[in-house]
Amino acid sequence: MTGDAAGRDGAGPRGQRETAETTSETGLVDTIVRSLDAETRVEFDRRVAEQALRLARHCREGRLDTGGYAVGIELEAYAVDSEGRPTTVPEQVFEESECGKELGVHNVELHTEPDRFTAAGLRHQRAALEERYERTRDSLAAHDCELVLDAMWTVPPTGGSAAYLGRVEETDGVRVARNMRTDARYHALDNETIRRAGGAVTLSVPGVEHDFPSILVESLATSMQPHLQVPSGEDFPTYFNVAIRTLGPVLALATNSPFLPADLYESVDGDAATRIVDETPHELRVAVFEGSMNAAAPPGAGKVRVPPDLETLEEVVTRLVADETYAPFLSEPDPAEEYPDPFPELTHKRGTYWRWVRAVLGGEIPKGADGDDLRASVRLEYRPLPTQPTVDETMALDALVVGLLRGLVTGEHPLPALPWTDAEETFYRAVDAGLSADLAWVDAAGERTDEREHVYDEVFEYARRGLADAGFDRATADEFLRPVERRYETGRTPSRWKKAAVRARIADGDSLPDAIVGMQREYYDHAGGAPVVEWPWPDTGAVGESER
Repeated sequence: MTGDAAGRDGAGPRGQRETAETTSETGLVDTIVRSLDAETRVEFDRRVAEQALRLARHCREGRLDTGGYAVGIELEAYAVDSEGRPTTVPEQVFEESECGKELGVHNVELHTEPDRFTAAGLRHQRAALEERYERTRDSLAAHDCELVLDAMWTVPPTGGSAAYLGRVEETDGVRVARNMRTDARYHALDNETIRRAGGAVTLSVPGVEHDFPSILVESLATSMQPHLQVPSGEDFPTYFNVAIRTLGPVLALATNSPFLPADLYESVDGDAATRIVDETPHELRVAVFEGSMNAAAPPGAGKVRVPPDLETLEEVVTRLVADETYAPFLSEPDPAEEYPDPFPELTHKRGTYWRWVRAVLGGEIPKGADGDDLRASVRLEYRPLPTQPTVDETMALDALVVGLLRGLVTGEHPLPALPWTDAEETFYRAVDAGLSADLAWVDAAGERTDEREHVYDEVFEYARRGLADAGFDRATADEFLRPVERRYETGRTPSRWKKAAVRARIADGDSLPDAIVGMQREYYDHAGGAPVVEWPWPDTGAVGESER
């Protein structure tokens, strides 16, 4: 799903990836029905349990240890037409650019193969991501479409956003969302989630209260995801627990989705419109993803949430097995595969196990740039970050995350002493208030602090330490981190720019929907060019720490 569901990280079982996407309506419906069948679920869970026993043994025996670090990244985007409206990505674009498909027909995913965590490796990551971005952009341009690096589309499509996201038809008791990719995994997940949720998912944010008949609403949002492979399974819980405690400070620098599609809001202006701008969270992607995928779950028990701390690597496996099974598929092994997945059902189940930090054990990781086999591994997916306006800013956040995690762990920073509940609260404060959020942190001296300047001094210090451990000289570390470090220094993040741009248009007399559309079209003009701190800043007064 857009950044997050069953197909996004190769989570389909071996043999399913080639067959799950169908062009036949009958074939699609039949495949969904098989997924939702009780016998399929029983056999799927049996296979998951059997595979989990083997993988847990591999964890205990250290068979996932690699002795080295590796990095990778995924970046999602969407396509728009000449009017800036979301539009279907032509099939030819996927063939020409090798970008990946996602939940919505308007979505694409750009990804890199893994590289060793070195200065050369991260440079290769940046070059590979830039090349994939340019190829996809050029391919779309040949079809009169534009690729947009953005965290949420807000210009309504033809016919309106509610109609686009809610276009669902029923065949033989199976719902088919017409603007969802014709991949049976997505549609099976949609049918199961909506049935469990009583027929609809509700999105409730300042200015918008709307029911949707499909999880396609999640295709509004796009994300970027740094991946960090760690050398030792024994050490992995420390990286995992440290990552949880960095979510708030890192997300606050990255926020980029304060608005939903413009036509979902009432046509208010003046003070009423400004009040909604002031109240809306800086990162609605979190509300959209949690609201759609947790629709059927009791409070606090949804599939999308901050995970609890880990004590052992084996616990990753037991948690995955215990997670509620959604939309199961049975694997059909392909004897032609060079590296068949030894845990296909378990891998598929991980594709519906969404946490804001997620562990991936083993899996289909190709050979690294130096020829070493990276398949047997344990890696961490850092999942809360929205898509950024440029590739350089994306890689700056990538370097920040992987450098920070490595630096905090190898530097034996006492951040794990921060209570988990405080880390969770800090994350949701950053979702709400962005760079103005109250942060909770334990500093290098072991003292509790909420002083923003002190927190970010350590964030960037330990990110540089982690990059230095990976062989970066000071100039190269500065080169990678500078785009995101300038956001902290200037107080300028993408969400703050968007809020300021909408406020400026409201002050000029626009209604809230018109102001959002105007802002978005201006964003299109800037995205892919200079970093956000260099964009013309809307004149709505000074941007400071109290700006919401």
